[in-house]
Amino acid sequence: MSYLHQIKACNSYTLKDFRPFYVDEVQIGHIRSSFAEKLRSWPAVFRVSPAAVYLAPDLHSFATRTEKVKTVLKALVEEGALPRWHGEEYPVTASSREAALFAIDRGAAPYFGIRAFGQHLNGFVNDGDQLKIWIGRRSPNKWNAPDKLDNLVAGGVPHGVPLRENLAKECWEEAAIPPELAAQALSVGYISYRMETAQGFKPDVMYCYDLELPPDFVPQCQDGEVEEFYLWPVEKVAALVRETNSFKKNCNLVIIDFLIRRGFITPEHPDYLEMVAGLRVPLEA
Repeated sequence: MSYLHQIKACNSYTLKDFRPFYVDEVQIGHIRSSFAEKLRSWPAVFRVSPAAVYLAPDLHSFATRTEKVKTVLKALVEEGALPRWHGEEYPVTASSREAALFAIDRGAAPYFGIRAFGQHLNGFVNDGDQLKIWIGRRSPNKWNAPDKLDNLVAGGVPHGVPLRENLAKECWEEAAIPPELAAQALSVGYISYRMETAQGFKPDVMYCYDLELPPDFVPQCQDGEVEEFYLWPVEKVAALVRETNSFKKNCNLVIIDFLIRRGFITPEHPDYLEMVAGLRVPLEA
């Protein structure tokens, strides 16, 4: 196992059993063929062929598309074809969040292979001459990656919510970081990856932030999604990423990026160029 192994694990896909998904001739996702066939039951919303899936061309507006697709998704949840209704909408876009063509329930995003946007925050402490990182352990009741290690703060970005507003909300809910402290988080770039999963395809983007925390700050979970927190030396965190599968998969990438930017992984590393390139794969549908 290695850092590069973790990056490749988040960029593992073939798409051989997927069909491109289009809105107005713009490709916005990939749908697994078995799921695409289920959409045939709604020809007024989805036009399904052996080669591709199209949103019905007479659905012109953002609001109409969103409402019609929502009706289909709720029916699929009732049938058991989708696991659950999340109740939080993600933008459906081939480019930026602001250019969304419609919105879709968060839980359905990978089934349609659309780009989801998230925010991940590295919370760290300078303890004398040693840098330490706050790490969370996900609740065993989480439906996704239960009991795995996680970044201090991480969450999806719903449609229409400004990034800083969402980050402040996630900081408070997940770690009780007050707004005035969360506002000091430094935006340090993004990570992108393309991963095939049991649900479908995830061509996702994570906006990354660094926040230096006071030595006496102790995070407290407010929403029940984190079981406990650990303040570990950066060397221990690096070893867990490099040598184990203890972390939720995409969180490994956020930590590797932090280690590169902070000089803990240097150009002398034999996989350096491949690692840096693998953290920002092309933004394609």
